[in-house]
Amino acid sequence: MGPVEVNCCNMSVFSQSFSPCGRFLAAGNNYGEIAIFSLSAALSPDATPSNKKPMLTFTAHEGPVFSLVSTDCHLISAGNGEVCLWNWAELIKKVRVGPKDNSLVIGAGDNNVHIMDLEHGVFKSVLKGHTDYIHCVCVRERESEILSGGEDGAVRIWDSRTGTVLSCISVFKYQECARPQLGKWISCLATDSDWMVCGGGPSLSLWHLRSQSPTSVFPLSNSQRSATFHQDMILAVGEGPHVSHCLLGGTIRAQIPSVLQSINTLQLNRNSSEHQVLTVGGSSECIDVFTNLSYRAFSLRF
Repeated sequence: MGPVEVNCCNMSVFSQSFSPCGRFLAAGNNYGEIAIFSLSAALSPDATPSNKKPMLTFTAHEGPVFSLVSTDCHLISAGNGEVCLWNWAELIKKVRVGPKDNSLVIGAGDNNVHIMDLEHGVFKSVLKGHTDYIHCVCVRERESEILSGGEDGAVRIWDSRTGTVLSCISVFKYQECARPQLGKWISCLATDSDWMVCGGGPSLSLWHLRSQSPTSVFPLSNSQRSATFHQDMILAVGEGPHVSHCLLGGTIRAQIPSVLQSINTLQLNRNSSEHQVLTVGGSSECIDVFTNLSYRAFSLRF
């Protein structure tokens, strides 16, 4: 049997991660493929269409690549029931030695959060409490806390040292956030200092973690799938062809058009001052690149 031909018309990009040096972007799709793009080449004034294609594409999983994350040495991918580690030095053909890797936090379909010791490649603890599968996790390193959001509509805050639950916020139970017609699931979650943004079925909302109360609810009609803090605002994407710029006070500053009709993943390159870009991927083989947050500059293509 020959190689399987991938139909780009039905492709979706589910995950992204920048390399430790910030010069490369990894993206994973619904066919189990990971593509590595050179940002240096794509952002060059002399860039050609071929510079906006992958420098490397390989099959990582039999099913979709749901998540990608980078450490100082490795690109880590997660698929259906498996996690794989890829050496960034081998992927980009350049050796780069970094500090010791930390633990990997994985939100899984068995309703649990799993903590992996990357140095030894073994799972060292399991955080149990969710009653349905987990969509998103994030880490507050300064406070030694892990946050997880799931299909059960809860955001759980864990002590990463002991594995105990510090608190549980049922976002869908707050009237100002609830949208029962869409569901109670939490699909996106991010933190910045004492603040958390989350959304999914419930409206995208900003929370003060010390008081555990919502301070702003953003007037976005569609479900949001990814969000991140950036300077004095929150960037959010989901169902709809745009990147929303949300002010912390609860208003929408702008919605920047994308070629994608639905967006799954949003990434800001914080690893390189030379290649500071925003990239978004979703219901297409295209990955939109924003060199300035106010407009789309060009698209990368699988």
